[in-house]
Amino acid sequence: MKFLVINGPNLNLLGRREPAIYGNKSYAALCEHIQKTAAELGIEAEIMQSNHEGVIVDAIQDAIDRYDGIVINPAAYTHTSVAIADAIAAVEIPTAEVHLSDVDNREAFRRISYVTHVCVVRVTGLGFDSYSEAMKQLAAYISQNS
Repeated sequence: MKFLVINGPNLNLLGRREPAIYGNKSYAALCEHIQKTAAELGIEAEIMQSNHEGVIVDAIQDAIDRYDGIVINPAAYTHTSVAIADAIAAVEIPTAEVHLSDVDNREAFRRISYVTHVCVVRVTGLGFDSYSEAMKQLAAYISQNS
């Protein structure tokens, strides 16, 4: 099984960005955590990060016939991007939405997600373990529906 893990804007600043919310660990540490989880699950994971909406849309489109699943933390684009939601819907690749923080208990605008309705899994508020749990749930979903 092969997953594309997409990280949106400002996640490259983990460890510096609002550590009270996102923790003190770096983006490199997050990538290591994702790869460790993937190895434990027998999944090949490719990780990318972009601060640009179009790059993320292109990555989703380029995933066709290359990946079994997508794990995406759209970050701020969660609350603004119809384009990312449309791309996920268009490619028809099972997708998990993840967030490090508990977005449902933060500012009101963060409770709006344009991607939730096109994802088969949603995990929030577990820090780095949001990715681990999402990957486990997505792998189970794909196994059950293939």
